[in-house]
Amino acid sequence: MPTIAFELPSLLQDSSYNLTQFSRKYIEELEDAVFLKTVRNQEVPYLKCLSRNKDIRLTPEEAIRQLYLRVLHKDLGYPLDRIEVEYTVSFGREKKRADIVILDKQDARSAYLIVELKKPKLKDGKEQLKSYCNATGAPIGVWTNGESISYYHRKDPNFFEDIPGIPKATEKLSDILTERWTIDDLIKRDKLINERKSLKDLILEMEDEVLANAGVDVFEELFKLIFTKLYDEMSSGRDHSRHLEFRNYGYTETELREKIGSLFDSAKNKWEGVFSSDSKIQLTASHLSVCVSSLQDVKLFNSNLDVVDEAFEYLINKSSKGEKGQYFTPRYVIDMCVKMLDPKEDETLIDTAAGSCGFPVHGIFHVWEKILANVGLPKSHLFTSEEKPPRCTDYVNEKVFAIDFDERSVRVARTLNLIAGDGQTNVLHLNTLDWERWSEKTEDEDWQETYFNGWRRLKKLRATRNSDHHFNFDVLLANPPFAGDIKESRILAKYELGKKPNGKRQTKVGRDLLFIERNLDFLKPGGRMAVVLPQGRFNNSSDKHLRDYIAERCRILAVVGLHGNVFKPHTGTKTSVLLVQKWDKKLCPQKDDYPIFFATMQEPSKDNSGEKIYLRKKDLRAFQQGDDEASDDSKAPQKVADPTQHYKATGSSYDEFVLDTHGHLIVKHDLFNHEGYTRDGIAEAFQEFAKRERLSFAPGKS
Repeated sequence: MPTIAFELPSLLQDSSYNLTQFSRKYIEELEDAVFLKTVRNQEVPYLKCLSRNKDIRLTPEEAIRQLYLRVLHKDLGYPLDRIEVEYTVSFGREKKRADIVILDKQDARSAYLIVELKKPKLKDGKEQLKSYCNATGAPIGVWTNGESISYYHRKDPNFFEDIPGIPKATEKLSDILTERWTIDDLIKRDKLINERKSLKDLILEMEDEVLANAGVDVFEELFKLIFTKLYDEMSSGRDHSRHLEFRNYGYTETELREKIGSLFDSAKNKWEGVFSSDSKIQLTASHLSVCVSSLQDVKLFNSNLDVVDEAFEYLINKSSKGEKGQYFTPRYVIDMCVKMLDPKEDETLIDTAAGSCGFPVHGIFHVWEKILANVGLPKSHLFTSEEKPPRCTDYVNEKVFAIDFDERSVRVARTLNLIAGDGQTNVLHLNTLDWERWSEKTEDEDWQETYFNGWRRLKKLRATRNSDHHFNFDVLLANPPFAGDIKESRILAKYELGKKPNGKRQTKVGRDLLFIERNLDFLKPGGRMAVVLPQGRFNNSSDKHLRDYIAERCRILAVVGLHGNVFKPHTGTKTSVLLVQKWDKKLCPQKDDYPIFFATMQEPSKDNSGEKIYLRKKDLRAFQQGDDEASDDSKAPQKVADPTQHYKATGSSYDEFVLDTHGHLIVKHDLFNHEGYTRDGIAEAFQEFAKRERLSFAPGKS
C-alpha cells in the first residue's frame, strides 16, 4: 500500500505518550513507513512491525514501542531474533503480555530485559514492570512513555535500583554498574535531562519505594543525602579528573553505607552548622543503596541551583511550611525582583523571611555575574560550584544576610549559602518580628556555636549601637508569610501598624502587615525593598492606613500584579510585588507627586494545578513572527535567540521544549528576558522607567 504524509504528534495528541525521548531520525523513519488500511469503512494508520515483520495497527502505545524497538536494535545492537513483543508472562494460571522482551544470550527461554509501555504513568508502569521481572527473573527493566524513561536493576523482589542506562548487546550489566564517573560524565548523562525527570519526581518515587516504611524522618535523611551529593559534585567540579564518590560502583550494601557515611562526614566538616558533628545517616544499608542509585545520576549543581531548590521546596512544604502560610517564591519571580532593584557589589542585602534563601541566593548570582563579566570570566553551567574570584566570596561573606524563624528552612538556606560563600554564611535562626527577644537566642552558647560569625557581621549594620530595632541595609527582598495573625499584645505594642487608624491598640494584626513595618526598620534612608503581598493590601479600604504608612516613609516605585497561578499548588491567593525606596535627601528626595510603575503579569507560568508551563519552540516562532511584523522598530520587542544550533549541538530530539545555554527548561512567563530566548518583559520595562526617572540605582548608575 502507498505511504502517506503522516505526523506522529497528531496521533499522540490526546494520549499520555510523547516523543521527546526519540531522535528526529527515528520519528521521521516511522512516519514515512505509515500507510492506510480500510477497516470498517474507515481509513486507519498501519505499519510493519520491526520485530514481528507483519502489519500492525498504529496506536499511541504502538508508536512508542516501534520507536523503542529501533533504539534497542539500531542503537544498542540487540539482534531481532533476541527481541520479542507481546511476550507471554505467566502468573500461575493467569497470563499477561509484556510489551518488549530481550531474551538472554545464553538461554533463549529466559528474559534478560523487559520494557513496559502500557502504563504511561511511572508509578503504575513500575509496578507492572516489577511484576513481570519478578515472574520471569529478568534482571533489567525499562519503563518509558516516550517522554520520561527509567532503567532498573532487579536486585531482589523487594528492591529495584535505578541504573544509568542499559547495556549494549556487547556489554554486561556489570560494565554499566562499575563504570567510574567524573563530573563531565555526569554533565553528559544527567538523568534530569536525558530521562526527562525532576528531582521531585525521584523523591516521590523513593518515598513510595523505601522511605515511607523506613522508620526515619524523610526530610532529615533526604537532606543528608542531597547535602552529601552537593559536596561530592562541588569537589569534582573543582577537579574534573576526580571520580565521583556518591555512586555505587558495584559495592556491597555494607561497603556503600560506609562509603557514603564517610563522604557525609567530609561534607559536615566543610559546611559546618547544618548538621551536628555526631549526626549519622539513619537509613538501613538496603534503603540507602536504593536511594543512592536514584540520586547518583542527577546533576544537582547548575547555573542557578533550581534543581535542588525544587526538591527542598517540596520537602519543607511537606514537613512544615504550608501550615504557616509561608510559601516558596518561584525563582522567576525572584529574578524579576532582583533585576528591578539591581543590587550592587558594594551594597548590603537581606531577606527577613528567607525560607530556603531564594532571594539572597539569586541576589548573589546577580552580583556574581557582574563581577565575572568585570574580570572577563564566562558563566558556565557549573557556575554555582566552581571556584570564583575572591570578590565573589567576599561579597557573600560581608554583604548578604538572611533571617528565618523556621529551623529546617534555616538549615536548607545555610546549605545553599555555605556553598556560595565557600564555607561562610550570614543566615540566622531568629524571629524577625520579635526583635526585643533576640538576645535570648544570641546569648545562648549552642546558638552562638552555629551563628556567631553571621551575628557578629549583622551587628555592624545596626543603626544604633546595642539596639536590634533599626539597621542600615541597602536592599531588602522578601516574601513574608501571608497567613495567620499576630495576637501577642507584647509584640503588637512595638509596632505602629499594631494600632488602628484612630491610635487604639488592636487585638490581632496580619503577620504580613507587621513585616512591612519591620522591613522598613531594616532599610537605611535611600534603601530599597521588594516584597510580595496579598493583592488585597493594595485594594481593600480597610488597608488604607497601611498604604498611607508606606507612602509617608517611602517613594512607591512599582506594583507588579502576579498571576493567580504563581503560588499554586500551595495557595491560589492573588499577589502583587511592591517595590519602594525610603526617602532620603540625596538618594531619594521626598516628593508629593511622582509617577509609579504599574504592570500585570499576563503569562500564567503555571497551569491551574500548579505545574510549571515551559517554553516550547513553537512559542519562540510566535514571538519571532510578532517581532518581524512590528511596524515600528523602536517599539518592537527584542528579538529572541534562534535555538537551532543549540539543539543540533545538544542532540535534543523532537520539536518540543526550548533549553537555554545550560540545558535548562525555561518557564514561560513575561517577567523578564531569559538570556535572549524570550522577549523583554516587566523587569526591562521597569529598568527603562528607572532611567527616565533618574532613580539612584537605575541601570548605568554606580
